[in-house]
Amino acid sequence: MEEEKKSLNFIEQIIEDDLANGLKRDQIRFRFPPEPNGYLHVGHTKAICINFGLGEKYNAPVNLRFDDTNPEKEEQEFVDSIMKDVEWLGFKWDKVLYASDYFQQLYDWAVQLIKEEKAYVDEQPSEMITEQRKNPTEPGVESPYRNRPVEESLDLFERMKNGEFEEGAMSLRAKIDMTSPNMNMRDPVMYRILKRPHHRTGTEWKIYPMYDWAHGESDYIEQISHSLCSLEFENHRPLYNWYLDQVYEEGKVKNKQREFARMNVSYMITSKRKLQRLIAEKAVNGWDDPRMPTISGMRRKGFTPAAIRNFIEKVGVAKRENLIELQLLEFCVREDLNKVAKRVMTVVDPVKLIIENYPEGQEEWLETENNPEQENAGTREVPFSRELYIEREDFKEEANNKFFRLKLGGEVRLKSAYIIKGERVEKDENGNITAIYATYDEKSKSGSGTEESLRKVKGTIHWVSAKHAIPVEIRNYDKLFTVEQPDAEKDVDFLNFINPDSVTAVNGFAEPGLKEVAVGEPLQFQRIGYFTKDQDSTDTNFVFNRTVTLKDSYKPE
Repeated sequence: MEEEKKSLNFIEQIIEDDLANGLKRDQIRFRFPPEPNGYLHVGHTKAICINFGLGEKYNAPVNLRFDDTNPEKEEQEFVDSIMKDVEWLGFKWDKVLYASDYFQQLYDWAVQLIKEEKAYVDEQPSEMITEQRKNPTEPGVESPYRNRPVEESLDLFERMKNGEFEEGAMSLRAKIDMTSPNMNMRDPVMYRILKRPHHRTGTEWKIYPMYDWAHGESDYIEQISHSLCSLEFENHRPLYNWYLDQVYEEGKVKNKQREFARMNVSYMITSKRKLQRLIAEKAVNGWDDPRMPTISGMRRKGFTPAAIRNFIEKVGVAKRENLIELQLLEFCVREDLNKVAKRVMTVVDPVKLIIENYPEGQEEWLETENNPEQENAGTREVPFSRELYIEREDFKEEANNKFFRLKLGGEVRLKSAYIIKGERVEKDENGNITAIYATYDEKSKSGSGTEESLRKVKGTIHWVSAKHAIPVEIRNYDKLFTVEQPDAEKDVDFLNFINPDSVTAVNGFAEPGLKEVAVGEPLQFQRIGYFTKDQDSTDTNFVFNRTVTLKDSYKPE
């Protein structure tokens, strides 16, 4: 039992303690509450995995709730993308809910607070309110409207709701403590006037609740037992609890906010404002660009849900923020793809290889493994003929004994095929090799069972049949930024650190079966790297994105 406790992270320990102190197991409930003002990014994967992972551990429901309180920035497009991302990661929610479901209840509670002299309508501009708050070491200045009669505030608040005033003319503030060292407690704004259509409620509302007011009360309405959020909300917790205390009814679950460290990954930024700027300034081609740290970008690049979940598990649940190495994420991706990716042959820098003693017009289909790491992955057949494409770097006219690929006078095995010997080359007027001529040992066919087929040569190279090959566009993606923390320096624009070589495209040839693979299917281009078919592919133009390179020296601690 002691060993079991040691393995718990601090959030699980909190839950276990709550259960020991009277919380019933069927009262445990979690939620993932994104604001639909952009696409989810790598940082959100931690919150998703923590909340839904706890739901799985405790067999507890998890709500997907959209905190949609700012109609200026929120759109249905973002709602749809968030739902798709959570599903893709492999999680199932109990209910889809919205803070906007509770607008009337939130308004009614605000009226109750005014009646109890715990809230008031302030007619000062927002700049003045900010000025009066001062700083943590200096007491704030009370608004001249702080003690206005309840009836006045009730009347003005209703007229705010009815749209009688212009934006910025007034706001509703909670009456808490203008001397508190916690700035969030200095009479925070609860409602502001916004005459903008909402993606769900249309033009019904002319006032909208602030995040702090709507968020905690939504948790309470849904009877969320543990409201888990990132560390930036730690100093909001007293306000979260104050709001909760104003509406709490005896006998209900009193939701508890607890914070965990955000996840910052090297060479990535996760500020939605900065991600939007990348798109606006054409540094990337949209939210799902494979260079973006968004879940949709990672999915398009070829990252797998299992790899991301394993990455979050390795990172763990901590109380202190630190910078996580991008190499750890790529290690997890590579580790998963090695298990699941089909091995295929693609030549990215082709040069023609002609096997002179292979009969002209003859072709055969050779059996090759789909994935030696998978017991039931099966095999497929690839076409072989007299003229092939091989990688240009797999041939040298002259080379020392440490070069184990094809050279003149030397032998090499063609993957799943025959042993060949380099004989001569053909060059253009500039001295560039345009064709390599070789001979093959017809008895050396892989898997044929002959003595020659078992003959060992030091090198094996991949190839594709020139007659059957399909042309492919290969997009090699690299880090979007040249430094680990592109937004660390306040005085330097993060766009200055954009990597000019973050994507390079080359044209190559692939075995014909790649016509049929689905968009997003994981592949290993043998001896090159891991790739996936991109959504830009058409029936005649096949595009593949590099997910990660084949190997990396990085090893996780």
